[in-house]
This record gives sequence, structure tokens and C-alpha cells, in this order.
Amino acid sequence: MHKDIKGSIPPLITPMQDGSIDFDSFARLIEWHIEEGSHGILVNGTSAEPSTLTVAERNALVDVAVAATNGAIPVVAATGSQSLSETQALTDHAVTAGVDALLIVTPYYIKPPQRGLIDYYLEVTKETDIPWLVYHIPGRAAVSITIDTVTELKAESPYFVGMKHAVNDLGFVSECLARFPDFKVFVGLEELSFPELAIGAVGLMNAVGNLLPGILAEMCEAVWANDLNKGRELHHRLFELNQSVFFDTNPIPIKYMMKRMGLIPTNEHRLPMAPASPELEKRLNGVLLRAGLFRGP
Repeated sequence: MHKDIKGSIPPLITPMQDGSIDFDSFARLIEWHIEEGSHGILVNGTSAEPSTLTVAERNALVDVAVAATNGAIPVVAATGSQSLSETQALTDHAVTAGVDALLIVTPYYIKPPQRGLIDYYLEVTKETDIPWLVYHIPGRAAVSITIDTVTELKAESPYFVGMKHAVNDLGFVSECLARFPDFKVFVGLEELSFPELAIGAVGLMNAVGNLLPGILAEMCEAVWANDLNKGRELHHRLFELNQSVFFDTNPIPIKYMMKRMGLIPTNEHRLPMAPASPELEKRLNGVLLRAGLFRGP
């Protein structure tokens, strides 16, 4: 088992064709990430459109990921849902499948109180003996966690090691790291990648890693080597591409750009998600051209 989870761990998209998951393309993407130097992969994160997948499909993606990596890099499984029983089923399967860590999103839509969040996380992970992280994404889940909640979870669960932080709040990251220096913060908001790494985040879980995994891994390694000039240069180099991720709901722009780069055959989604509009396609083509990621219509 990989004991040290850190670095660039991109949240993989879910390739689809004719309404079904394209598992062959998914496995090829994993092989590409290994070749490109990603430090791990995240399965069933937001970029995977997990709320449009069944429990069986999410479990199957985990199985393919564990087999495709074959121990070469860590596999982190996102196992959260809005339902306790569904989260438990996903978590139990991921642990049995042999993933290296878990990422569990704050239950979305429900807007629970902090005491409910604490009990929920402790219930889901009470039989778990691998590292697990909170996925803190209030823009999607409509609920935030507090420093007191982090403190109680740290006290009650020896395997609670950190969070994916996907909100523009450097202050909260600083507060967590000041109280718990060994707390593993993964950046989940592209524009904050370099700033959060510079103040102590251990890695990235960024959708843009689906496009340029090598550069994101390089940014992590630059900061680890205390080469902040290089990290800053990579930050500016990625700036427009980072912005493009949010030209529409993630992963609509990512999937279109991956198709144009030849990484996946189609940019298919399941309703209520929808492919990029013609206007968005034109805008993203410009981003890709300026980034040197494809040449031609």
C-alpha cells in the first residue's frame, strides 16, 4: 500500500460512448497518466460526473483503475454521495478493491449541521484502515466544514489525514495547517494551485490535470525542491487553461478539449449535463491553440 499520498493526483473524467462508460478509453487514460508522471489518480471525483453514474458503475471504475495502475501509482477513490448507505457501499467496495486512500465529499443538497457531518464521517469510516480525506467543495455541496469539525475528526479518527480544498479560501487552509502541520491539503481549485502549494499544501487534485498532467506534477516537484521561481512560471503558463475549466460546468470544457487533443473519442455526457455549445467550442479552440495543444480546426 502507498503510505504517502501526495503530489498531482488528477480527478479523471469518465469517457462515455453511446450512453455507456468507455472502460477501454478509461484504462488508456490511466496508462497515459503514469507515463506523464502523475503522482496518483483520483477516480469518481467531480470531473467523473459521479452523480450521473450508478453505484455499480462507480465501483467498476474503481476496479479498472486498481487493475490498470497495478501498483505503479496510488489510486484515490471518491466514495461520497448524498446518502449514507450509498456512501457506505461505495466506500466498502473501494477498500476491498485495494485503493490507497478515500476522498469523501460533504453530503450535498442536504445542508447538514456540523454535528451531523462529524457523525456521518465517523460512521462511514469506522471500519476503515486506510487514509481518508474530506472533500470540501461548498460551491457544489452547499455546506462548509469548520476548523472545529476538522479538529474533532482528527481526534476521533486516526485515519483522517486531510482534505481536498475546492473553495477560494486560503485563510481556512492556513488555519488548518497552523493547527495541524501534518494535515494533507490537496488543492481542488486550479487558480490556487501554486499559492496553496507554497503555503504547505501537499498536492493537487485539479481537473486541468486531465489535459497537462506532466506540468502539474512538475509544479509540485518544483515547490518540493523550493524552486518557487519555476513554480511561479508554471502557474502563469497554466493561467488561461486553468480559467477555461470554468467556462462552463466542469467537466464540459475538459471533455471537449480532451477530444480535440485526441485523448478520448467523444465528449459525451449524461443528462442533465450536456456537451459544449458551438460558441464554447470556438472559445476553447482558441485556448488550445494558444497553449500549443493542437493546431488546426
